[in-house]
Order: sequence, then structure tokens, then C-alpha cells
Amino acid sequence: MLKIPSNLEHRSLLTLADLSDEEMLFLVDLAVDLKKEKKTCRPSTQRLSGRNIAAVFEKPSTRTRCAAAVAAADEGASFEYLGRNDIHLGKKESVADTARVLGGMFDGIVFRGFAHRTVELLAQHAGVPVWNGLTDTSHPTQALADLMTVKEHFGHLEKLKMVYLGDGRNNVCNSLMLACAKAGLDFVNCCPRELSPAPQAVKQARAIAERNRTSIEISEDPHKAVAGANVLYTDVWVSMGEESQFQQRLNLLQPYQVNWGLAEETDNIESDNLIFLHCLPAFHNSETELTRELGALEVTEEVFESSFSRVFEQAENRMHTIKAVMLSSLPPLKNECTVIP
Repeated sequence: MLKIPSNLEHRSLLTLADLSDEEMLFLVDLAVDLKKEKKTCRPSTQRLSGRNIAAVFEKPSTRTRCAAAVAAADEGASFEYLGRNDIHLGKKESVADTARVLGGMFDGIVFRGFAHRTVELLAQHAGVPVWNGLTDTSHPTQALADLMTVKEHFGHLEKLKMVYLGDGRNNVCNSLMLACAKAGLDFVNCCPRELSPAPQAVKQARAIAERNRTSIEISEDPHKAVAGANVLYTDVWVSMGEESQFQQRLNLLQPYQVNWGLAEETDNIESDNLIFLHCLPAFHNSETELTRELGALEVTEEVFESSFSRVFEQAENRMHTIKAVMLSSLPPLKNECTVIP
């Protein structure tokens, strides 16, 4: 396993902007090593033994919750899940007060919720590392898993082209723009004008991309955007908490569905130079309540189940990247201590 640099210890991860380019790429490489380790052997010591981790979740989750729980268990840490009905966060108790309570009992906090300000307040007041498992504007641990999945397939990240199709201003896309800029991938955010990313998010990503001699583009034309793409990426059309906007999103985003015809327009579908990614859950068939009448939404079954789809490797990699973040933030406790009488 890669030696963890001390400058990552005791640090929170709220957005990928918190990391230098080198630190972000280190976490990707560390996650790759941790995956190999888990597949072949068990570490001689559980490196988070004696640590206690809280998971504060305003939003329900499959991948983030399970990834964090297994990552903690693998390394010997305890894991306490706190859903929105389990604590008084922001209701009967301020976020700052809850942060100080949890910080006195736990060594690290995973947060998944709505307002980004909440995770900022937790990190400001907890006194322990806080890791963002998703907010309305950022999803850094997902982007780390995405980069890891791309690197596993291609063996490198630089000079590849990733095209994201769909809601161009959501949390996943915001983090992907930063991730690709920092890692040296060309990134195209392909979306309708009504769902364009915030100008400040684009400006931030482009400044980083210019430094790394790569590009961030915004496009409304999916057919032009996907030409030469190595990675096609999409997400659900309606994020949690935005269900009232479903019909509007359906009308706007139908032309951005990732289907076989669009994948063929990359000119890479016949080679090993194309993969499809989705952060899940995906509405790709008629087996959910939402799609029994409508059928596939953001991606077709043909693409989702294709030989170039890497969505389940990507989902597994959430666990390895979250583990890398935890191990980097929390140095092992000493095996021996002196008890003061």
C-alpha cells in the first residue's frame, strides 16, 4: 500500500477543491492499492482499530451508506448510522451544537444531506475530520470512485475524454468537472441550457484545466459532444428533493438519453476505448415504480447492460475510495499508552 503523506491527516473532505491535484490522484492510487489488498489478503493490522465513525444521513442511501460501513469494518473501526429521525440536527439542536457533541465522541463523521452549508458547519465545529458523502452541490467521494474506475480500465487518466449528459448543474456533474480538470481529462458537460452549470463552477474548473492543459466544455448538442468520447456518463434526471419537477425534466432531458445510437457516435464502441458510467440508481428498464409506465429514462437497458458498462465496478469502488479517505484522514492509534493513576 502507498505510504500516506502526513499532510492529509486530520483533514476534512467537503469538495475536491479541498485537495491539491496531487493529493486527489494519491487518493485514487491508494484506493486502487486497497482494492488489490482486499481481493488478495487481509492487512496484518486493522489500521482504524479503536476509531469510531459517525454517519449522519439526511438522505437515504445504498452505496454511500454501505461503502462507508464496510470500509470502516474492514479497518476495525466502529460505525454508527444516524438517520434524520435519529438525531436533532438543525431541528431541536443547531448543526454547530450537534457537531461539537459528535466530535467529542467520534473520530470522524460521514455526512450525506441537502444544504452544503450543513457539512461546512459540521467540519467547522466538530474538531474531527468530516467527509462529504453528498450535498446538493458536491459529491467528492463519488468523483474519486469515478476516476478510479476510469484508471482501472484505461491504465491512465490524462488525455481521455469524458462526456456527461443530463442535468449539467447537479452535484455529481459539479464534482466531475473538478475531478477531470485536476486529473487531466477533457470534460464535456452536455446539457440543455436551462440546466447549465453555475458560471462560478465552470470558471473554477476551467482555471484548473488550463493549468493542466486540458479542457472543460459546455455543449447543448449530444451528437457533437460525444464524438471521440472515452467515457459516457449520466445520472438520474430528477435528484432527491426535486420530484415535483419530474415532468419538466423529462421534457428537457429526453434528447440526452444515453442509448446505443448515441454510443455509436463516439466511434469507440467497437474498440476497448469506451466505457459507460452511472453513479446509480439508474432508470434503465421497467422494473421500478417510476419506469413501469415510462420505460428507460436517462440510459437504455442495451447500454446499461453492455460489455462496456462499468457501473457495478464503479459502485464497488465507492467503498475503496471512501476507505482511502478515512485512512488518509485518521492515522493509526498507538498500540500502547500510559494510564495515568
